[in-house]
Amino acid sequence: MYPFGWVGLLSDTPPISEELIYVNSARGFALCSQRSRTRSRYYLQVPLTDKVEEWTDDAFWQELRLRLDDKASEQLITGSSIEKSIAPLRSFVAEPLRFGRLFLAGDAGHIVPPTGAKGLNLAATDVKLLSSALIEHYRDHSAAGIDHYSEQCLRRIWRAERFSWWFTALTHRFEDEATIGAKLQRAELDYLLHSEAGLRTLAENYVGLPLDFGSSSWI
Repeated sequence: MYPFGWVGLLSDTPPISEELIYVNSARGFALCSQRSRTRSRYYLQVPLTDKVEEWTDDAFWQELRLRLDDKASEQLITGSSIEKSIAPLRSFVAEPLRFGRLFLAGDAGHIVPPTGAKGLNLAATDVKLLSSALIEHYRDHSAAGIDHYSEQCLRRIWRAERFSWWFTALTHRFEDEATIGAKLQRAELDYLLHSEAGLRTLAENYVGLPLDFGSSSWI
């Protein structure tokens, strides 16, 4: 569990940009995303002690503007919220993902911080692998797929957990800005902004590694 969460606001307003905007400001993390060309979703890093009732629409938009750069702030179109909530950030993995005849998939088996946008992708991969294994079991009378389901999924899950943990640590503000952790965070950001190799690594993990990445003979 992280010492902060996200307050999110959904609005029928056009997005600032066609691309996601991640913000690491002195006031905390912010994320600008789109649901469609006319609907946007925004997030702000807040303490876990905050209550969603404390975040009026006006308070949310005002704080978001303070965290954006001048260009993005000018392009921001505000409006009434459709939905608003506060979500804690946490990591969780059940290991193994099989207990006898019980198979875990999606959030039942693992939770990642939403920073890396991996939750739904991991769940869909679980379902794909488990459905193929069950089809193989009943059609071909082979237990190879279900016997390897947990191991196969967990290798991908832990890679996503690592990336989500790293990206969360990179983009969020922590309480003590004078610690070595804060200095290392700024050094990491400086490296990524000036390294093609670093940016490629970020993009590769963010888009998603291939299903057969680092595969063994049975995958």
